[in-house]
Amino acid sequence: MGDDFLAESLQYVKGVGPKRADVLAESGVRSVRDLLQYYPRRYLDRSTVTRIADVPRAQGTVSIVAEVLVTGSPPGKGRQRRFEMVVGDGSGRIKCVWFRGAAWIGKLFKKGDRVALHGKPQAFRGSWNFTHPDFDRLDEDGPSLDTGRIIALYPGSAPFERIGLNSRAFRKIIWGLFRDHGLRLRDPFPESLRSQYNLMEGRVALRAIHFPKNQAELQEARRSLIFEELFFIQLMLARLRRVRVQRKGIVFGPRAGMSARFEQEVLPFTLTGDQRAAIGDIVEDTQSGRPMNRLLQGDVGSGKTVVAVAAMLHALDHGYQSVFMAPTEILAEQHYRNLISFLEPLGQQVRLLVGAQRKTYRKEILAELANGQVAVAVGTHALIEDPVKLARLGLVVVDEQHRFGVMQRAKLLGKGDAVHTLLMTATPIPRSLAMTVYGDLDVTVIREKPAGRKPVRTLLRNEKQRDAVYQQIREELAAGRQCYVVYPLVDESEKLDLKDAESGFAQLQNVFSGFRVDLVHGRMSGAEKDEIMERFKAHETDVLVSTTVIEVGVDVGNASVMLIEHAERFGLSQLHQLRGRVGRGSDQAYCI
Repeated sequence: MGDDFLAESLQYVKGVGPKRADVLAESGVRSVRDLLQYYPRRYLDRSTVTRIADVPRAQGTVSIVAEVLVTGSPPGKGRQRRFEMVVGDGSGRIKCVWFRGAAWIGKLFKKGDRVALHGKPQAFRGSWNFTHPDFDRLDEDGPSLDTGRIIALYPGSAPFERIGLNSRAFRKIIWGLFRDHGLRLRDPFPESLRSQYNLMEGRVALRAIHFPKNQAELQEARRSLIFEELFFIQLMLARLRRVRVQRKGIVFGPRAGMSARFEQEVLPFTLTGDQRAAIGDIVEDTQSGRPMNRLLQGDVGSGKTVVAVAAMLHALDHGYQSVFMAPTEILAEQHYRNLISFLEPLGQQVRLLVGAQRKTYRKEILAELANGQVAVAVGTHALIEDPVKLARLGLVVVDEQHRFGVMQRAKLLGKGDAVHTLLMTATPIPRSLAMTVYGDLDVTVIREKPAGRKPVRTLLRNEKQRDAVYQQIREELAAGRQCYVVYPLVDESEKLDLKDAESGFAQLQNVFSGFRVDLVHGRMSGAEKDEIMERFKAHETDVLVSTTVIEVGVDVGNASVMLIEHAERFGLSQLHQLRGRVGRGSDQAYCI
């Protein structure tokens, strides 16, 4: 390997080769540096392993090490198919069950295998079992817990298993790197900084995170590597910020004209104090002589769009165009309708640019943007395509900014010269985290809700309480309100997603007989989805069964209940977005 061996491709590392390197690359592990930073997800030692006999007295998640005694797949099709395995450790036996991925998981185990299992045990019909535990196979010739060793266990996947990349393989490959090249690892920090913050030497911390001698060394290594990662993130953001503040930006004048008329003549409500403060921040940024780069954070329904409209009108008052980019066509169309209602009374034109448009109509829009005839363009990724030219772009607004890559945002900014940027997100970000991850941005938070809005009550219910939940929904429907029932994506499969929603739709038509139940999902055409959503918005439908297509872009003030099935399959950000679909009116809303 050359001098900069950390940048070398993994295919040249002993134990990897081209085939394994290709599979690792698909998971983002491409170089020696990536592999050394592919940290274990957990560790096993005598202090962290529970005997099966002690499982009934254990609290929360446990780890066991045992031998596979029995494996099998009871008869069943589709969602009823499962893989079962009984393991024992000399102190007792316990059953493990997998419903998802049963086919490929069943191929991984055979009688006599030594395995580590991690999960929350549950009592079922008088015996204890694990449902969908995490697992690691431990070869007989691997390290023994009896020696007092701490054993690193690495993140795995089906592709890794197929080419033999289990935890033992990772340990063997990484140990070879330390043995042959460990002394070539350079410390990222000078001795003075290490001493000041009591940090481990870089190469020692890396070795200890993979092969810790004891728990104390492991904790010290983890602390040192966390410090290193955060240090370089902050260094990168500080450099970006310095470059940004040195750039010259478009200078807007004071707020006047249409921006003021919008608030006085068009808005049917009074702005909240936080909205006024946000507009003030934007006006100040655009007068500073530097390009604005501001993150506007606020809960769903807090009024971020109104602030964005005020910002676009401020740009228009000073002779500049604005673009508003959203992640989905549904959301782009929702914003388009809102912007028309806000801007057309002021005599300003808005155009929608999305992928599915007639060529002739699209050509007209592109010409209007290029000659400056249109003030505001709303759209999806279609806005960043090469044919899109703008006469005088002054402001870019990006909604749900975390859904766009850095390069996509940069390409949009490239449509103008030193333009101002307003990024918007509904995902709640603690201030300390926002300052760390978005250190190159200025952050404005909208905390106040518009007058009359009540906080959504979030409830966790189990299967035994389903009838009571259905009764609560019936009462809301009888009072004239509406409800969403959301099903998750399953294994990222549109077919399974559709099957879940459709089977739920059939069942709920009986559960809510007497009420109008409809279904919307991602396999429908845009026209079908629009028609169904318009029916729900017009209250021609009482219950809307859906997948995550309603996660963004749906604004129905009369919807007061959202029931989310299999909530554990969603991320926190998704759950937050879904919950934001209710509570948009004056009635108390519930997310279950």
